Amino acid sequence: MLQLAITAQIVIAVSIGIVWIGRFDNIVKEFRQFGLPDIVRTLVGAAKIALATLLVAGIWYPVPVVVPALVMAVLMVGAQGAHFSVGNPWHKFLPSLALLLLSVFVAGVHAGFLPQ
Repeated sequence: MLQLAITAQIVIAVSIGIVWIGRFDNIVKEFRQFGLPDIVRTLVGAAKIALATLLVAGIWYPVPVVVPALVMAVLMVGAQGAHFSVGNPWHKFLPSLALLLLSVFVAGVHAGFLPQ
C-alpha cells in the first residue's frame, strides 16, 4: 500500500505542476469565473505548489506527509465548492475530486489508518 501512496504523491505533485505552471492561463480564467481576486489565486497556487513539493520530498526524507496531504485535500474540497457555486458541468469537478481522493488516501496510509 505504501508504494501506491508514493505513486499517488507523485501523481498529485505532477498534476499540480501541470495545472498551476503549465496551464496557468486556464487557472486565471477559472478564478475569474469563480469571482475570486488575484491574491487568492496567488495564495492558493503557492500553497498547492509548496504542498506538492512536500509530498515529493516525503518520498525520500522524513517529512511528515499527513499534514500536506490533508491540507491539499482541504484545498480540493474548496475547488469542488467553487465549481459547484458557479454551476460548472460535472466533468469540471473530476480533476479536483480525483486529487481529493488521492490526497485522503495518501494521508490515510501515512497516518497508519490504512495498511502500509
